[in-house]
Amino acid sequence: MIFFSNKSRPYHLGPYPTERLRRDPSQYLRELKLPRTVRPSPAPDESTGFAATISKYYQIFHELRESDPVAQKAPVPDDLERRMIDIKGSAYFLNASQVSICELAECCWYENATIAGHSHAIVVLVEHSRTPEIGTLANAWVANSVTAAADFRAYEIAISIANHIQAMGFAATAHDTNNGDVDLDRLTVMSGLGIRHEHGVLNPYLDDRFSVCAVTTEYALATDKPLNTNAAKNARGIAYWLGVGGSTSGLERWRQKNRPTHLSKFAMETVDRVDKPTTLIIDDEVPRVPKRASFFDRAINGDLGAKTQKERSRFAFKHPLAAAMLKQIGAMVPYQDGPVAATPATSCGDAEENTRAMKSISYFLGAELTGVCEIPEYAWYSHVDDGKPVECHHKYAVVMLIDQEYDTMEGASGDDFISGAQSMRAYMRGAVVAGVMAEHMRSLGFSARAQTNADSEVLQIPLILLAGLGELSRIGELVLNPFVGPRFKSVVMTTDLPLIPDKPIDFGLQHFCSNCLKCARECPCDAISWGDKVMFNGYEMWKLDAERCARYRLTNQRGLACGRCMKTCPLNKVVTWDGPLATQMASWLGINARWLKPLLVPIATWLDDKLGHGIRNPAKKWWLDLEIVDGVCVEPRKGVNKRDLNIDRVIDPGTQKIAYYNANLMPPPNSHGIPYVPNRKEAVAAGKLLETPSEARARVSAGGEKPLHYVPTAAIPDAELPEVKSDIFNPYKKTTSR
Repeated sequence: MIFFSNKSRPYHLGPYPTERLRRDPSQYLRELKLPRTVRPSPAPDESTGFAATISKYYQIFHELRESDPVAQKAPVPDDLERRMIDIKGSAYFLNASQVSICELAECCWYENATIAGHSHAIVVLVEHSRTPEIGTLANAWVANSVTAAADFRAYEIAISIANHIQAMGFAATAHDTNNGDVDLDRLTVMSGLGIRHEHGVLNPYLDDRFSVCAVTTEYALATDKPLNTNAAKNARGIAYWLGVGGSTSGLERWRQKNRPTHLSKFAMETVDRVDKPTTLIIDDEVPRVPKRASFFDRAINGDLGAKTQKERSRFAFKHPLAAAMLKQIGAMVPYQDGPVAATPATSCGDAEENTRAMKSISYFLGAELTGVCEIPEYAWYSHVDDGKPVECHHKYAVVMLIDQEYDTMEGASGDDFISGAQSMRAYMRGAVVAGVMAEHMRSLGFSARAQTNADSEVLQIPLILLAGLGELSRIGELVLNPFVGPRFKSVVMTTDLPLIPDKPIDFGLQHFCSNCLKCARECPCDAISWGDKVMFNGYEMWKLDAERCARYRLTNQRGLACGRCMKTCPLNKVVTWDGPLATQMASWLGINARWLKPLLVPIATWLDDKLGHGIRNPAKKWWLDLEIVDGVCVEPRKGVNKRDLNIDRVIDPGTQKIAYYNANLMPPPNSHGIPYVPNRKEAVAAGKLLETPSEARARVSAGGEKPLHYVPTAAIPDAELPEVKSDIFNPYKKTTSR
C-alpha cells in the first residue's frame, strides 16, 4: 500500500480498523441488565418502484431462512479462535462491512419469542451504498431504497452464513429486523459494532448509515468485546485516513466517494477505446453454438464418463461455504425473466441518461465494473441446455463483472478448497444484481432478462469484449481487465431499453500475453496454450484445451475446481490508492505508455516471479479445509493442494497437443441426456485445419469461403431421438428427465 501494506493483515479483521477501537467489557454487563424488548410490529409492505423489486428479492431469500443442520457434525477445530476466523472470514468474503460475535443471553431475545438453544450471535453490518446524484434518473429510481438495499445485503450474508454453519452440522438461524427473534440493537452493542446514543445505535465509522442482521447458533466461537462509549471520538483520525494496520484507508474511501456514481471505482475512463476488439472476430463466420457443447454440460450428459459425470454433481460445491450459496442461486432462476409493464416509462427516453442510470444502479447493487454493448447474433446460444432453440430477442447487453476478491485469492493456491466458493459467491452476487435490475426494467415497461451462470441464453465472453471491459488473454476463453486482471465472474442483463454502447478497449494485452507464459507454466493440467494464436470458430485466440481444463476442474480431488491461471497471472493485482505504489505505476504505464511494453513486459514478468507474486500468503488463509461427502463434512480425503510457483519449469510449444473441438465436432444441440463421447484424437488432428489470423484475414479479403469446420453439428431429427429416462443433474434446479 502507499502508506501501510495490508500483506500481513489477517483477513478476518476486515476492511475497517475496528481492532484499534477502545473496548469496555462492562457495556456487555449493562446490556444484560436491560429488560427484553417487544418485537416491533412489521410495517405493511407498501413498496413501489425499485423498493418493490428489492422487497421481492428479499422475500426470495427469506424463504430460505429455515433449514436444519446436516446429521453429522464436521471435524472442526476445538480452538474457538480458529472457528471465529473461519466464520468472520466467510462474512467478509461475502462483503460484510464489519462483523462481530458475542455470547447470547436471554435478554437478547424479544418478549414472547421462542428462545432457541443457541449460545452465540454473529452480527453482520453492511454500510449503505452511495446514493446516485440528485437530478439523475438513477437517483429517481433508488433514492428511497438505500436502507432497503443494505438490509437485503445484510440478510443475504446472514442467510449464507447460517447455511454454512448448518452444512457443518450445527444449528443456526438468520435474523433480520422484520422476521427475526432477537434484538439487533442490543446485539450490535454487545458484539462491539455500535454505541448507544440518544438517536439510536451508532457505528464509530458509519454513524447511522448501516444495516444489521444476525445469525444465532449453537456453534461456539471466540467473541468480541463491546465498544467504549467514547470509541468514536478518535476512530477517524490520521491512522484511519492512512490505513494504519493495512485496513482500507480513509483516503481510498474518499477517492471512491468522490467519483461519479456511474463510474466504477477503477479508472476505466483512462483506458484507450477502439472501434473493434484487439483480437480478430470475423462476425459473419462465427457460428452460433449450443450450450450442450460446453464441456461442463458434456460432463452432465455423460460424455466424459461415469466418474466425471458423478463429480460434476459436486465439484464446485463440495465445501460447506460453496454449498451454502447453491439454494440462493437456484431460487432466483425463475425470476430472471417475467411479464413486462404494458406502457414504457416516459422518463426512459434518453439513451445516454439510461446508460448512466444502468451503470449507477449496477454499482449501487454491488457490481465492480459495468459496460454496455449491442448483442451480435453469434453471442446468443443456438440452443439452451435442454435443447430448446434460443431466440435473439434483445438488442443490448449490460455486462457486469464481480470481483472474486483479491485477498482470498492471495491466501489460496487457486485449486484448493476455497476456489469453488469464490465462484459461487460471484455467481450469487451477480444473479442478485442482474435480477434486480431486470425486474426493475420490466416494471418500467422494457423487456429485460438476467443472464446468469445458472441460466443464460448468451455467451458472455464476446459481450465482455464488446462492452469494453477487457481483452482476450492467453488464458484462452477468458478476458483480462486492466484493473482486476482475470479475477472476476461476469453476469449480463439483456434488454431493449435504449442504451449507448461502450467501445472495446486496448491496453496492450496482446503484446503482454504474447510475451508472458506464466499462466501456461503454472496450469496444473497443461490446458493453456504455449504457442501462438489461432482462429477458432471465427475468433482469434490462444485456444484453451477446454476438455483437459474441464476434466481437471471436475475431478480435482484436492480442492474445488481450479483458478490457478487467475491466481498466478501478473495482472491479478490491486490497482487503487491502497494498492502497492509499484503496481499503480506499472498499471499506469501499461495503460498510458504502451510503446514501452517491449521493454517493460520482460522485466514485469521476471519481477513478478522474483517478488513471489502467485505464492500463497498465510495471513489471508481464513477458511477451514472441509469436503462434503455424501452430504456431510469430512476432512479432505485426498489432502489439499498447496501449490506455489513452478519457476524452473520449461515449456516447449512444439510438444503440446491441444484438442480443438471445432463447431463440427460439437454434440448435437438436442442431445440432452444422450452421451456423445468426444474423440480426442480427432480433435487434436483438427488443429491442422485452423488458420493463423493473418491467413484468415487474407482469405476473407480474397472472398474465400467460410471453413467447413465452422458449421455446427446438426440437430438430431425428432423421429430419431431416443427415449431418455435418466435424470440430468442441475445444481440449481430439480432434476429433470425426458
